[in-house]
Amino acid sequence: MNPLHASPLGRASGYVDRHDPSLLFPIPRAPNRAEIGLGPALPFMGADMWTAFELSWLGPRGKPQVAIAHLTVPCETVNLVESKSLKLYLGSFSQTMFPDAVAVQERLRTDLNRALWGDAVCQSSVSVRLVDPQRFDQEAVQELDGLDLDRLELECDRYTPAPDLLHAAHDEVPVQEVLTSRLFRSLCPVTGQPDWAGVRLAYTGAPIDQAGLLRYLVSFRQHAGFHEQCVERIFLDVWQRCRPSRLSVLARFTRRGGLDINPFRTSHAQALPANVRTARQ
Repeated sequence: MNPLHASPLGRASGYVDRHDPSLLFPIPRAPNRAEIGLGPALPFMGADMWTAFELSWLGPRGKPQVAIAHLTVPCETVNLVESKSLKLYLGSFSQTMFPDAVAVQERLRTDLNRALWGDAVCQSSVSVRLVDPQRFDQEAVQELDGLDLDRLELECDRYTPAPDLLHAAHDEVPVQEVLTSRLFRSLCPVTGQPDWAGVRLAYTGAPIDQAGLLRYLVSFRQHAGFHEQCVERIFLDVWQRCRPSRLSVLARFTRRGGLDINPFRTSHAQALPANVRTARQ
């Protein structure tokens, strides 16, 4: 596996316009999970939901075709795929001829599974769904549901992850709540560029201190981490510090390079949330 500094992220790149799966740059999940105390037995399940807005290829008569691609990557894959490499890979379809959209869909699924699983046995396939232009107006925009933490007037002075800000009132009656914030920001670990997101946290258990949770989410503001790693860290910190009986965390990140990434982690089996973008995406 290539080290992260060998990825195309943060480097000048030529754009290949003929299909080339070697452009995909896998990054192992295990080392970053180990940094926050996670081993092979994960306390969550879920997926990374990607939306690709810059997908185009040539039809059998050479006429360009376009589509929006919804990619769902199971969180148990051995690797994640670095985002700029995915952009370059998708760009390599632009002058490649395919008989129809189904062939494009199958090519995407095959190439991505190979990059995401590496030499390991593919236990669960990436899901690929293409939306054609006739259905573009069905792509909804919807804000995250739940109680808005951003309504709180409070002071914030910590801008690197501070899990000690998390507290729950275990002497009170358990509740079931959905809490959201649009104030999340982290930094790309390679380029230092900001990544913006809305976060939705749903839980059952002792009431979580909302001011502490908002301060905790704000504390990622100077943290360098990939989207998937940030969400897993949030899940683990809340799981360990607040000890809910059920927990799910969704982050919807603002698109960059024609791609948005939306990791979802949950403690219990449930359907994935709909991959519906927010206004800032």
